[in-house]
Amino acid sequence: MRQPLGFEDVEHPEFVCRLHKSLYGLKQAPRAWNAKFNGYLPALGFCPSHSDPSLFVKKDGADVVILLLYVDDIIITGSSPSLIQLVIDYSSTVFDMKDMGTLTYFLGLQITYGSNGDLFVHQTKYCKDLLKRARIEACKPSVTPCKPHSSVLRNKGSLLTDPTQFHSIVGALQYLTFTRPDISFAVNSVCQFMQASTDVHMGLVKSILRYLHGTLEYGLTFTTGSTSLTSYCDTDWAGDLNSCRSTTGYVVFLGNNPISWSSCKQLSVSRSSTEAEYRALANCATDIAWTRHILQDLHVFIPEATTLYSDNLSALALSSNPVFHSLIKHLELDFHYIRERIQRRDLVVKYVQTEEQIADIFTKGLHSPLFVKHCHDLSLGLSPAAIEGG
Repeated sequence: MRQPLGFEDVEHPEFVCRLHKSLYGLKQAPRAWNAKFNGYLPALGFCPSHSDPSLFVKKDGADVVILLLYVDDIIITGSSPSLIQLVIDYSSTVFDMKDMGTLTYFLGLQITYGSNGDLFVHQTKYCKDLLKRARIEACKPSVTPCKPHSSVLRNKGSLLTDPTQFHSIVGALQYLTFTRPDISFAVNSVCQFMQASTDVHMGLVKSILRYLHGTLEYGLTFTTGSTSLTSYCDTDWAGDLNSCRSTTGYVVFLGNNPISWSSCKQLSVSRSSTEAEYRALANCATDIAWTRHILQDLHVFIPEATTLYSDNLSALALSSNPVFHSLIKHLELDFHYIRERIQRRDLVVKYVQTEEQIADIFTKGLHSPLFVKHCHDLSLGLSPAAIEGG
């Protein structure tokens, strides 16, 4: 930055002008715009969500208007079209806004509407652009994104001379998991090799891309119906050969719709599979609590307790029976959060057969029949219109 021509200060040539407005493209511009817009929304009757700083809700009698803000991109929806239009009209008098109509594309997410009120959310264009960038458009498709029940050593293979492409593709794959939970575990695995990437690790990335090449049109179908919350939680004990740590995976459903999922490595080594599952239950319980808070901010109240399914009987007993305390007295206090939630009747933990454990897809590579089954359980696949059209 330098002083503009004609406004130089001869006594202080090293000084620069202090901006009263933020220039578009500078680092502080998004923050300034966000602060300006956030300060205006309360005047329209919007209340900010305590669980998500980008979410604002306006309650007007029986009607609700929801506004989601990402820098300068905005989504507005609600139960009253006239109230939504009123918010747009008022905002347009203060800000230079452009109404893009019905939401069909947002930050790489494509939205298709069904005749029965269903939503199909996918990232087909984003996926095609990624394959083009990786120069792998004409590859042979793969049935699964990674080999079943396999783990790769951190130092296996030769270091890449230029890991830039590896880092770029892996970063792009992370964004793709917003609508593709089927690749969450595989992407989480390759993310652990960012520091010292080898040709073997690049082969793992290409396996994911080959799988995406055969499932370009896949996305998530969201249907109307029940508002009950259910979740599935699973752990692959000591599955990481590099650190002997366990991998936690869980998914939370609102009705039949998956709305939150995760695949991540635990922060410490577990001494038994029961301990690993117990840690996973606690982590899943915190996500369920956050989901319930978001729904409360949206004025969606769920009176019944959330059902949490696990395929480990020992962990279920441990979460509700303090007689086993001596076996886990070395655990941090925050992992006993699950037991507190069960005692408060916010959660009900139940057993599910391993074959029906949907969260298994987030903890390890699976054989194609079971992998395809869990993809179907997650409402992941082609759009209903594409299926009907053959």
